[in-house]
Amino acid sequence: MFEALSIDTDARGVATLTLNRPEKHNAMSGAMIAELKQAAEQLGMDETVRVVVLTGAGKSFCAGGDLGWMQAQMAADSETRFVEARKLAEALQALNTMPKPLIGKLQGNAFGGGVGMASVCDVAIGVDTLTMGLTETKLGLIPATIGPYVLSRMGEAMARRVFMSARLFKAPEAVTLGLLAKAVPAEDLDAAVEAEVMPYLACAPQAVARAKALTRALGPIIDDAVIDHTIGELVACWEGQEAKDGIGAFFAKEKAPWVKG
Repeated sequence: MFEALSIDTDARGVATLTLNRPEKHNAMSGAMIAELKQAAEQLGMDETVRVVVLTGAGKSFCAGGDLGWMQAQMAADSETRFVEARKLAEALQALNTMPKPLIGKLQGNAFGGGVGMASVCDVAIGVDTLTMGLTETKLGLIPATIGPYVLSRMGEAMARRVFMSARLFKAPEAVTLGLLAKAVPAEDLDAAVEAEVMPYLACAPQAVARAKALTRALGPIIDDAVIDHTIGELVACWEGQEAKDGIGAFFAKEKAPWVKG
């Protein structure tokens, strides 16, 4: 049913949603983005599913946007860029509002959109060796469509430490920033995630769903107006010279013109 994802559900109703492009470090292609929205809607409606665990196959959790997909956006017209950016925004919102607990199991690195994926989880646990970073500004882009979820998770003060600089940071700092609830040795990751899953299996599923919806209603507003604003900002970057220069330099394995030193 899915090409870029897999879903496995155990007898307890714990569904594991796996980003399944290990050869591409689970970078988000157009197909994966479409499937993420579909999977979130499918799992949200499945009454047998009690909890969803989001993880990645292979060494990385998610390397962000697929570079081929980004190249295609550079060659597209404005209307196509808006459509594609909206698909990503809708996938993130579908995961963020899915009426099931969403537990992030970060078995490896997360960059760009991968940080956004961690941020839509209700709680995220990562291995203590992972590296994270909002790396978009190195390419002349910005963390736009993921921005509302990153800010909701980290708060503005913490976000301003890493949101604009593209600085990489390790698991302990990710905990301090609020992106991870905890970082554990790889051999303890399964147990740490299971400790987050188990309490939900003793809770009333509809009450959990209503409680999750209430937290979203009381938290930072992420509505159509906010999402439209982020899409507009991303498209403006795609249409600017910096993105052309940054993405072009990346593929040419050269320094972007603004790099000093």
